[in-house]
Amino acid sequence: MTRSQLRSTAALGLAGLVLGLAACGTSDGAGGGAPPPSGSTAMPESVPAAEGVVTTDGLVTVLDEGRAEGGPRLCLGPVARSLPPQCEGVALAGWSWSEHSEHQRRAGVRWGDFALTGTFDGSTFTVTEAVPAAVYDEPPGEETDLETPCPEPADGWKVVDAAKVSSAALDETLRVAGQLPGYADSWLDPAPAAEADLGIVNVRVVQDVAGAEATLRETWGGALCVSQAAYSAAELTELSNTLQRLPGVLTSWAWLDVVRLVVVHDDGSLQDWADQTYGEGRVEVRSTLAPAEG
Repeated sequence: MTRSQLRSTAALGLAGLVLGLAACGTSDGAGGGAPPPSGSTAMPESVPAAEGVVTTDGLVTVLDEGRAEGGPRLCLGPVARSLPPQCEGVALAGWSWSEHSEHQRRAGVRWGDFALTGTFDGSTFTVTEAVPAAVYDEPPGEETDLETPCPEPADGWKVVDAAKVSSAALDETLRVAGQLPGYADSWLDPAPAAEADLGIVNVRVVQDVAGAEATLRETWGGALCVSQAAYSAAELTELSNTLQRLPGVLTSWAWLDVVRLVVVHDDGSLQDWADQTYGEGRVEVRSTLAPAEG
């Protein structure tokens, strides 16, 4: 089995596990999850306004279903790529389609992808500059490869049972991992191995690391690293659901003991509230509107 096959298989298995930790914001802020700890500061009730000029985090879709539907809006969250597309979004002011010919139109709906600069008052984005997708230089994305936390064995990373190194064995191992007591997360590190062309299966649990490794060895005979996590997937999912109540939440997911929260805009107050409520480092708030450079 080649490295590329293993990596692709692991990605599919891992996607199924991670999807259980991801959530999208809702318009009414409802959702499950536990309430914030007692004695903590009350959860913010509105999206913070931006003090100065802000820009979108890369390209975003501007969608206009007509005046009857509220006029143009800025899609900052998920966009259904139907024809025409659909999304929930932030009201847009200062926008004229006659000034932005780089757009499509179908069934009375107009839309296009742009990088926008402007001001934001907490509910409406007022455009001062728009760069169409055709001439926008997209910055490089973040690196997502994860390293293996376990020290390399004295004799190197190697296959211990070739009969248990296959796509089916990897799928089963990932399935079993997700059912371990205190399961947190898992991934495949494509680091070179001393024997065969394979990667290292990584699994993290909050309890009984040795027991988890023994269980996974029943299905996986390749390189394996089982390590300690601070929080289980169930704990992080509960926290992620709780944070859906914050104003302006677009999506959230949990990974490596941290809940990552994407919001319309944060001037630092949402991150401060999360740090004070849950402790620094447990929640990472990412704003889709950021201060403009210069």
